[in-house]
Amino acid sequence: MSNARPDHVHPVVAEVTARIAARSADSRYAYLERMAAARAEGPVRAGMACSNLAHGFAACGGADRLAIRGLTKPGIAIVSAYNDLLSAHQPLHEYPAWLKDAAREAGGVAQFAGGVPAMCDGITQGRAGMELSLFSREVIAMATGVALSHEMFDGALLLGVCDKIVPGLLIGALAFGHLPAILVPAGPMSSGLPNKEKARVRQLFAEGRATREDLLEAESASYHSAGTCTFYGTANSNQLVVEVMGLHLPGASFVPPGTPLRRALTEEAARRVVALSRGPEYTPIAEVVDECSIVNGVVALLATGGSTNHTLHLVAVAAAAGIRLTWDDFADLSAIVPLLANVYPNGSADINHFHAAGGVQFLIGTLLDAGLLHADVRTVAGYGLDRYRREPILDGDRLVWREVPTRSLDEAVLRPADNPFAPDGGLRMLSGNLGRAVIKVSAVAREHRVVRAPARVFTTQEAFDAAFRAGELDRDVVVVLRNQGPRANGMPELHGLTPALGVLMDRGHRVALITDGRMSGASGKIPAAIQLTPEAAAGGPIARIADGDLVQLDADNRELDVLVSERELTGRDVPDAPPDEASWVGTGRELFASLRRAVGPADQGASVFGGMTPGHFGASPEAWV
Repeated sequence: MSNARPDHVHPVVAEVTARIAARSADSRYAYLERMAAARAEGPVRAGMACSNLAHGFAACGGADRLAIRGLTKPGIAIVSAYNDLLSAHQPLHEYPAWLKDAAREAGGVAQFAGGVPAMCDGITQGRAGMELSLFSREVIAMATGVALSHEMFDGALLLGVCDKIVPGLLIGALAFGHLPAILVPAGPMSSGLPNKEKARVRQLFAEGRATREDLLEAESASYHSAGTCTFYGTANSNQLVVEVMGLHLPGASFVPPGTPLRRALTEEAARRVVALSRGPEYTPIAEVVDECSIVNGVVALLATGGSTNHTLHLVAVAAAAGIRLTWDDFADLSAIVPLLANVYPNGSADINHFHAAGGVQFLIGTLLDAGLLHADVRTVAGYGLDRYRREPILDGDRLVWREVPTRSLDEAVLRPADNPFAPDGGLRMLSGNLGRAVIKVSAVAREHRVVRAPARVFTTQEAFDAAFRAGELDRDVVVVLRNQGPRANGMPELHGLTPALGVLMDRGHRVALITDGRMSGASGKIPAAIQLTPEAAAGGPIARIADGDLVQLDADNRELDVLVSERELTGRDVPDAPPDEASWVGTGRELFASLRRAVGPADQGASVFGGMTPGHFGASPEAWV
């Protein structure tokens, strides 16, 4: 792998980027105009009335008080998802003090501007709280907006790691896109019980062959300390994707918490955002997140078999920057982007093994050399993605970046673009008479990618579980779980189905799942057509599938159909209604009813911010159906 780049990017990458730019021309122009109008030459607080400004430094003391009052030094907002319930976010509790000291040394002043909620899908899995999970992204975006709305700041440091938190922080920050912003991660926990062993115990428990104590012991040996869970789910997909988009410092994603290097990178983020806040290095996040960086994020996701949640999140993040990204863009890029990583659930390795094999730096290097990434982009580290080939190390007490080996250190985990695990990406888009869906095939064996079997229809996970335990599914079956979309019940993740479906597959049955809900980055060996749109609650054809209908999922040909005539299917009554508002209560769900009414379809990001990009989602919720 050389540092020489091809003269141009791959023609499909270039074509997809060009068409995104063309369809986004009006909305992107309007967004950039709005951001340019919001920019101030000096600290924005300089234009405040004295009473307003006094409130902004009333609690400060010493040098920070003088700096804010003096109206000359840049102010930096710290927005954090810290809580000590969640392992991934617990390390963030030390960050504000480090960031304030580092910003002060760099000639700025940092203030903790606001906290955002961070819920854990691992804790809420299979419970009512999971129905708030996707909507929490919008709450985080709005909370970020509230934190930045005081207009005291010239830059932002965004502290968050998991699932909906990073996309929410990004969407909120892009509403203030005239500000430079750097995402600051926490890093993964050390490797625990191997993921395949954890999955084995889960299946044994589903069959009644392991006790609850056996299961709890395995789970606690997997999730055992502060830091991000080590499988390649949405949390770690977040980190990799935003680094390739140039929103982290190079090499920041997978350095463990509690290490000197982690602290050095955190402190450098504060110094760097001060430098970006004014002068010749001024780099607003609106110019980092552009059509090229969005495509780079999609390519990185596909090349690593990352989380299916990003087929929602990247669409929503792009929209926040005035960019119209579609599932067709994912599909066309997936056809030419090779699969280069083999990290659980796609393989047995975890994210620490990926990092040790060369990690993000090797991945970026080999994709750049293959012409699959845009090199000429703005990043928080400076111009050009080549900067992200280098890894951070400590030279004594000094943070420096060095070149990485030009080969993977473990090709069982990470490979170069000319020797991939598969010639195409780990995500595919399915279409047919049931609508459009996403499938993650990187963990699905080739012999299981085409399934044709009778449907068994459910509307709750509990009903599926009861049928499995009663032996009713011990056959070839396509499990259909409907009324799980964003308008029905908030689009929960459905990982609780995986152990039982895995048992059925291991018994030799042809098994698949079709749902308008989510499975996310933990999607495993079961072929699962997820995020089906239009969803049942919007009148989608999934609402009319009946038990016994023959269904075909063909991931090889990207097709998804119920083998029933159109006349018969459309003539059927809809037997199941989504939860009404009177029943969608408890665990705080009633507080989110307005979001459920306003949410758009999955292929447009499942977002409630339809008006943020004019014309992107339609004029009203009725236009989204």
